[in-house]
Amino acid sequence: MSDSCLDVIRSWLPRRRWYAGKGRPIEALTLVAATEVLPYRGSAPGLLHLLVDVRPPGDCYQLLLGIREALPPELAPALIGRPTTGPLRGTAVYEALQDPRLTSLLLERLATPGSLGRLRFSQTERWAAPPARPTPRPLDAEQSNSSVIYGNAAILKLFRRVEPGINPDLELTYALARQGSPHVPAPLAWFESTADVGDRTLGILQPYLAGTLDGWQLALRALARGADFTAAAHALGRTTARVHTGLAEALPTGTLTGPELMRTAEGMAGRLEAAGAAVPALRPYRAALLETFRALAALGARGRGLRAQRVHGDLHLGQALARGGGTGAEDWTLIDFEGEPARPLSERRAPQPVERDIAGMLRSFDYAACQGPAAGAESARARAWAAANRAAYCAGYAEACGRDPREEAVLLRAYETDKAVYEVLYEARNRPAWLGIPLSAVRRLAAPSSAPSA
Repeated sequence: MSDSCLDVIRSWLPRRRWYAGKGRPIEALTLVAATEVLPYRGSAPGLLHLLVDVRPPGDCYQLLLGIREALPPELAPALIGRPTTGPLRGTAVYEALQDPRLTSLLLERLATPGSLGRLRFSQTERWAAPPARPTPRPLDAEQSNSSVIYGNAAILKLFRRVEPGINPDLELTYALARQGSPHVPAPLAWFESTADVGDRTLGILQPYLAGTLDGWQLALRALARGADFTAAAHALGRTTARVHTGLAEALPTGTLTGPELMRTAEGMAGRLEAAGAAVPALRPYRAALLETFRALAALGARGRGLRAQRVHGDLHLGQALARGGGTGAEDWTLIDFEGEPARPLSERRAPQPVERDIAGMLRSFDYAACQGPAAGAESARARAWAAANRAAYCAGYAEACGRDPREEAVLLRAYETDKAVYEVLYEARNRPAWLGIPLSAVRRLAAPSSAPSA
């Protein structure tokens, strides 16, 4: 049954926002695993879970397909296609997450631990079933994953591109929740694949934090009102430090040795070379930015070791939720611990310096500043707003853990430079109108008199 869906999937998949292989034709589409969560009987919809291997480059994707004889009008936009061969010939194959009946079934399955075909469903000790028949609705604002919100009770995140191993979003939030951390949404349940290629985390159910806004929205509101945001930034720094402390206590830590530090710097330099080849506007700053990475490599050459631990991996204002404006440390919650989805899972699960997370948040303040009334990467007002909040964030971090991240100036500057280089490439490819934002940071970081960071 599942094989007959592959032809319609082939043309539909490259148009998804979460598909990472845009611009490359699919040469081979292979079924890895298939599970009938709800068998299709003709008179009622079916739910089919697939893992498919896409080549190139060899990524595995999770798909949830609905099957009906005919689609009602409200589901017409969810149509993927109609197979022309096989047992599903002529049926409507569609995106199951748009069907409340099927997403409700998925929640019911999470409430029943155990195995179903190649799928295994598990719960944590915090499981409490959501209210009866919560209204499910898909969240449309995401790109790398997909989520369904159940009433105001819970949210199910479904990972689209999946690799063997536990996803950090489950691993890290579960470890922090077992410590009683108030700064992460504790996992309630999850499900994974048990296919021969190795277990893969497929989805995680967490409490839905109704009534919150993310830090990006709050920052833009403050900018629009001309209101101070430094107290919120200070509190967010405290929360980040407490989450980092919790991760260091809950999971193994290590040391980034001299040779590893040199390899880290080499990787940053390689990404700069690749970005410069693709974006001509970056090339005038190449030599100066390479000096930043050479300074990091020099630390390694001198045998300097740096503390490494599990980190968020993709921290920015959009990954922090707050009630009441985020003015108190208890108000901030960090979400989406998956790391950068484009990076290999092994890299995302490796201990790293906390400065990587801090650099990501510092770059996020720069981005927010350029969206305010004084928009423009070169606006003096925007630069002053960003600088004030970057400093407040670092001060809050230092207050909570006794170590100011600005003390590791070479490391923090290298990670911020690496992030800005990544942003240049991303904006050039996806949002050319925003390219000036990371280029402004590149100019600042390339200037000889530039301060190390915040």
